[in-house]
Amino acid sequence: MTKIIAVLLFLTTLCVKGQESKYQLIWADEFNQSYLDTNYWTIEVNGHGGGNNELQYYTDRASNIRLENGLLVIEAHQEPFLEKQYTSARIKTQKKAFWKYGRFEARMKLPYGQGMWPAFWMLGENISSVGWPKCGEIDIMEMIGGNANDSTVYSTLHWANIEDGGHKQHGDTLKLISGKLADDFHVYAVEWDEKTIKAFCDNACFFIIDINSPEMHAFHNNFFIILNYAVGGNWPGSPIETTVFPQKMQVDYVRVYKKHD
Repeated sequence: MTKIIAVLLFLTTLCVKGQESKYQLIWADEFNQSYLDTNYWTIEVNGHGGGNNELQYYTDRASNIRLENGLLVIEAHQEPFLEKQYTSARIKTQKKAFWKYGRFEARMKLPYGQGMWPAFWMLGENISSVGWPKCGEIDIMEMIGGNANDSTVYSTLHWANIEDGGHKQHGDTLKLISGKLADDFHVYAVEWDEKTIKAFCDNACFFIIDINSPEMHAFHNNFFIILNYAVGGNWPGSPIETTVFPQKMQVDYVRVYKKHD
């Protein structure tokens, strides 16, 4: 999830409003059960920092991840745990559920403040064999907290340069007119087909990228879903004294749609 949003020249077309094409729901988790459905989700347990020097230890403890009142709750704490000073959680559908093309959306309420880094994103299912960034990465929603960042959502694609395999990326942002993303639930989504990937917040499109070129071949394979709440790291920086703990990332649902022909 390394993030330095680069200014790249890239061919794009007019970004239109979502759901104009008809989509059929093919998979969903509404989080209405008592426990996380491990037929689809894996809870990661590690403290390696995601390759971004993140500060949290991801656990499977109920204090960090649980279902309550029809919501998936991922809660970050400031507490000593093994070699880390923060705990949180991360789940993924890798090797259990993966898709190529469609609309992927989640209704979420985010935390706020310096050092907060919640995300709803996807990685290529072939990451185990080809590595990153060759597998491709679709960041549907990321937020780095603190001041104006508390009202800004990021969507970004990452891939490998066709010439030398180096990392390339391109993305954009949407900023709320007023308030923080933590004030209420919002729906974050991408619509992905063989030509483009478009990102939405509350059905307002704010990013589109053309994937119809040889360099973007990673985005024509299967991808799996990740939900996580990181603390600190290279991009957001560390929490400060005014950062509030504990805080929650709340997910009402995750839904996957397939476009009708």
